[in-house]
Formats: sequence, structure tokens, C-alpha cells
Amino acid sequence: MDTTEKRELLEGLVRYLVDERRIEGSIDGKDADELWTLFRALVNTRQPGPADPAFTEAQDTLLKALIADAGIATIDDATPAPADPRLSLWRGDITTLQVDGIVNAANSQMLGCWQPGHYCIDNAIHTFAGIQLREECARIMQAQGHEEPTAEAKVTSAWNLPSRYVIHTVGPIAAGHPTDLHRAQLAQCYERCLDAALEHDMRTIAFCCISTGVFGFPQEEAAHIAIDAVRSWLDAHAEADIAVIFNVFGETDEAIYKGILGI
Repeated sequence: MDTTEKRELLEGLVRYLVDERRIEGSIDGKDADELWTLFRALVNTRQPGPADPAFTEAQDTLLKALIADAGIATIDDATPAPADPRLSLWRGDITTLQVDGIVNAANSQMLGCWQPGHYCIDNAIHTFAGIQLREECARIMQAQGHEEPTAEAKVTSAWNLPSRYVIHTVGPIAAGHPTDLHRAQLAQCYERCLDAALEHDMRTIAFCCISTGVFGFPQEEAAHIAIDAVRSWLDAHAEADIAVIFNVFGETDEAIYKGILGI
């Protein structure tokens, strides 16, 4: 998508969102980057609910084009673990990964991150999936009638993402000092996500580094728990034909996983 087309789409989308919430102020003269920042802030803070079909169509066109421009990756781009080909490692933006299911590190509201432009994975997934994801999550939570417990898993459509599904799980809040309960809960996050993948006939699943961001689980310990939990689950489910990608975004996590996986 060229800059002119991007700017035209964004201008229409931002005008809709501004009018919808009766926000005062002009967006005239803003370039594509400024409009994207504003668009992202507005959708990050938008209450769940449907929009005019013309808005949704334009949003879907924009998001799919942005993801395509960023470059879509597949499991073939991941590096397999030499000692266990069921596991592989890939560093990159999970919103560009074309697999059956990607795992989102959600919060107990399970409605996405409400902080405008925040660079957590929850925010990125909801931003690039589109407003339909928050609406779908809201329906699930309304039917459930209570906040999402730690270490369970919910499956939604991926909407505009190249994956088929998003698996949402709430990791333990360790705040830098994990307890035995936190360790057990983190392992269960991986197990429940794999249970959900099996139930939905997924053959490829990509895990983010659950709980290692603002939830404060130490990265190296979390990686060991993640890999051990996944291996144990796969060993116990011989009928499952699931390839697992550990997705990392930063250099530190990449080095940790490479060391543990022997890559």
C-alpha cells in the first residue's frame, strides 16, 4: 500500500472514530504516520461493539495491507530445535505469523490492552486483528459472567491477522518474584493452550513469552517452564500432530531460547 492510499484510508477511519465519540479537534494536515498513531489510540480505547460496515471494510483493507507490507512469515521461517523437531524458534512480530493459532498474553478482562499505542503483545494483536476481536471477546466474557481466571485458555477468530485463531491466556503476575503457584500456573497456561489447539484441530501454534512482560516473570525461568511444559504435553498426547513455535521479539529472549533449545 502506498503512502497516499494509506493516508486516505486512515483519514476516513479516524474521522469516523472521532465523530463516533464526539471528540473535538481537527485532523486536517496530519500525515500518514500521525494518523496511524491517532487511529491506534482511538481503537485501543474504543468500547467493544459493532461499527458501520463501511468503517469495518476500510479498516480490514488497511490492516491486511499493513500486515502484508510488513511481510508474512510461516513455520518454514522458524528454526527447528536440533534435538526435538516438534519445537522451533522464530524471532519477529507475531501479528505477521501465518500459523493455525497464535497465543496472546491477555489480562483478566480479556478485552485487549486499553493503553493507547502500548507495545505489549495484547495491544498489538488487538490493533492488527481489528475492532472485531474486542467485540468477540466481550461476547465471550459477557456469557461467562466473570473475569478470566489465570492459566485457562479461550479461542477466538484472528480476524485480519494471517493466523486462523488467537488463543488467549492470562498468565500469573509474578512481579519479579515467582512462587511455586506462579510456576505451576505458567506451565498450565501452555498446557491449556495446547488443549485448545487440539480441540480446534490446529496443527501449528506459536507461543509468545507469557507473563515475562509487565507481569514480571523472570525471562530465563519462564523459558525453561515453557519448554518443559510443552514437551511434557506433546509426550503425553501422541495423537496430537502439533508443531510448536516459540515466538520471541527481543534479543535477550532469543538468546535464552536458543540456549535451551540447542539452536
